[in-house]
Amino acid sequence: MTLLGAIAAFTFGHVIWPDPAGAATPPQDLLPLFIVLSVLEALVFGAGLAFVFFGLAPLRRFGAGVGLTRAAYVSISFMLLSWWPHDNLHRVLGHADFAGLAQIEYLFHVPLMAGAAVVALFFLRTTRAGDRVPA
Repeated sequence: MTLLGAIAAFTFGHVIWPDPAGAATPPQDLLPLFIVLSVLEALVFGAGLAFVFFGLAPLRRFGAGVGLTRAAYVSISFMLLSWWPHDNLHRVLGHADFAGLAQIEYLFHVPLMAGAAVVALFFLRTTRAGDRVPA
C-alpha cells in the first residue's frame, strides 16, 4: 500500500497542482534535490495511507484510552499525509501571495505542532503505564 500510494502521489502531484504559467523553476544543478524531496514526500504520503488503514489497531494495544489513542492516530496520520499537499501548495503559490502563505502555514504547521504534542503525550502516558511497550 505504501508503494502504491507513493507512486500515485508522485505521478499525480503535478496533475492536481499544475505549475502556474511563468512559474520559476529551480536551476538544473538543484533540480535533483527537489526531485528527491518529491520522492520522499510521496513515500511518506504512501506510508500515511498505510497507517490510516492499519495503524489504529496497534495503537489501541498501548492502552492509552480511547480519546488519546484516537488523537494520536489522527496526529500521526496527518503528520505522514500532509507533506505531499503542503509542499505542492507551496510550489504553486505565487511568491507575493502572503494571504495564501498564511493559509498554508495555519492549515499545515499548526496541526503539525498540535499533533507533535499529542504524540508526545501519548508516548509519555504509554511508557509510564508499566514502563513497557506492548509486543
